Amino acid sequence: MGKIGFRIQQHPGRSIDAETLVQYSTVGSAQISDCMGRLYGAVGLKPFHRPGSARLVGTAVTVKVRPGDNLMIHKAIALAGAGDVIVVDGGGEQTNALVGELMYMQALGRGIAGFVIDGAIRDADTFFQNDFPCFGRGISHRGPYKEGPGEINVPVCIGGQVVNAGDVVVGDADGVVFIAAADAQHVLAQALKKESVEVETKKKILSGGSNDKPWIDAVIAQKGEAL
Repeated sequence: MGKIGFRIQQHPGRSIDAETLVQYSTVGSAQISDCMGRLYGAVGLKPFHRPGSARLVGTAVTVKVRPGDNLMIHKAIALAGAGDVIVVDGGGEQTNALVGELMYMQALGRGIAGFVIDGAIRDADTFFQNDFPCFGRGISHRGPYKEGPGEINVPVCIGGQVVNAGDVVVGDADGVVFIAAADAQHVLAQALKKESVEVETKKKILSGGSNDKPWIDAVIAQKGEAL
């Protein structure tokens, strides 16, 4: 197990099949969040990659670090492989960047699907000009320390959501959501259904069809009577 503060836990395995991940790439983070009670998903992170890039979809390799220190992120990149997403709990601290261009290049070379950093990044122009998905809380020119402590594949908290190694990660222009591996199939089915309903609603709006919303008046009436 190792000393607390320097533990590298064994990854639980990539239990999500490739077809499921492909299907997750067709639904938005907003629709997924709606299907999770609108309670889950990271808050306060934004994309730093090229606008219009494909959605980030993969499985989490989690990293917990001391704010401003990226020792264990380097180790996680060396351990991760194709389809993994490096998900870093940096405590939301933005004084020192945790990843930059060189780490992006190393991750890209290993087939890593993207970065989710609850902290700062640097070399922002590189991320802005490329399609490698990178979500973070801010930008800092100050570089990181490389001393630890830090841990890999332990539970982390990213923008208010607990994330475990092996969870599904989906990110787009609206933000990032995480789906527990045990819930992945159920949430996917609900999200695909919601996406389909919204497609039909958009067609109806564009065709000039009726878009009555009787629920609005029902809620107003109910709330009004309660006053």
